[in-house]
Amino acid sequence: MPVPIALRLFLPEAWTKDPERMRRAGVPDACQSARSKPEIALVELKRALEAGVRFRAVVADAGYGISAAFRQALSAVGLLWAVGIPRIQKVYPVNVQLVPAPPTRGRPRKTLIPDLEAVAAEKMVADGPWRWITWRHSTKGPLRAQFAAVRVRVADGPEVRLQGRTGQHLPGDEVWLVGEHRLSGEYKYYLSNLPPDTTLKQLAFTIKARWVCEQAHQQLKEELGLDHFEGRSWRGLHRHALMTLMAYLFLQDQRLRAAKRGKKEGQRATAATQPSLHQAHAA
Repeated sequence: MPVPIALRLFLPEAWTKDPERMRRAGVPDACQSARSKPEIALVELKRALEAGVRFRAVVADAGYGISAAFRQALSAVGLLWAVGIPRIQKVYPVNVQLVPAPPTRGRPRKTLIPDLEAVAAEKMVADGPWRWITWRHSTKGPLRAQFAAVRVRVADGPEVRLQGRTGQHLPGDEVWLVGEHRLSGEYKYYLSNLPPDTTLKQLAFTIKARWVCEQAHQQLKEELGLDHFEGRSWRGLHRHALMTLMAYLFLQDQRLRAAKRGKKEGQRATAATQPSLHQAHAA
């Protein structure tokens, strides 16, 4: 069950480059500098951890997963994560090694280079093996797709010149590369720092846990009017967002209470219809 605990507004460049516009809207000084969505997310995660919030893993779409700095920052504080990436994200085979560069004319290169070439994520995982995994049963039936996973080194290390091309990256951390082939024919790709002994089913379940986040966003907007704010002030927007989150939490509390009541009533009904231990033995 999703429980939203924070919401922060992303300001595009059109806002952060217009001090007068931000002043009229009442944007606090501390929030007027340009910050990317991954940067905002890292600040909120740190704030949540400092407040005592605990969770198993961070999940995010490719808008966040494409950021090497975001992934590396999560790992640096010991968080597990599973994030979407574009199909062209470069990765190295897990057995890649750094070796001296071939001799050339002029001064020898001191930087070690990988002995294997980085390839796109879609190519690395293409040969599978792919397995069908059902991660949830909905009112419309089982939600399932084909998944494949392989250990890789992400090409997000220091930037170097390789094979005559600039802007190339050395191998970074060893992680899971996961491919998903949906029933629609669409392919999606993910990276995760879950432990090497994690099963494919566990990887799929963690990746698909993001569905509850999407469900929460949809319900906040469609049922509680999160996106219906029509004011022009920073304070007004955040008051609206806060009230929306409080209303959502109240409704989630009511759902939990109803579920517990239903479970207790079901247990009582079952106990009333089942024979006692003595009767069962006698039968």
